[in-house]
Amino acid sequence: MKDEGNIEQRQAAIDEQAAYERPGGDDIGEEDYGEPTDTEDDTTEEEENPQPRPTLKEVIEDNAREDEKPFSSTLALRTILGGDILNTQAIRRQVWLILLITVFSILYISNRYSCQKRLIRIDELTTTLKKSKYKTLSISSDLTERCRESHVVEMLQANNDSTIHPADQPPYIIMIPN
Repeated sequence: MKDEGNIEQRQAAIDEQAAYERPGGDDIGEEDYGEPTDTEDDTTEEEENPQPRPTLKEVIEDNAREDEKPFSSTLALRTILGGDILNTQAIRRQVWLILLITVFSILYISNRYSCQKRLIRIDELTTTLKKSKYKTLSISSDLTERCRESHVVEMLQANNDSTIHPADQPPYIIMIPN
């Protein structure tokens, strides 16, 4: 019973829309189709000229249509989670934009990952360089300590088998004429 009322309302809305629009896009008023403009006469004329009821096939075709419904302004969580939002014409028109944004997002993320890897490598190399500098400084300091004259003399005196001795006389200056 409820479906019959729903079907009649739907059929009336379709007829009303058809009455106001022509295929060329021009709007036509009610008086052009001979429909009454008074609300009082509507009830009597509908009873005299009953509109044919749609057949079962028409009702099924109308309800089982696979056409897309236009994107509604009211968005429900059920519509989004159910995936119905992906069937709208607005989303289908923007599919290339969505793909472009996705590609740019992937490139952005991979570039950031690459930069982070390089920064980690730079930090490792900087740490290795500091360790090498400290080690070089330590070795240089040790070499300077071992090459001092006093330290060399002590080592020579500790080894009695050495024939090298410190000089007792200052060095001679030799003058060569030009």
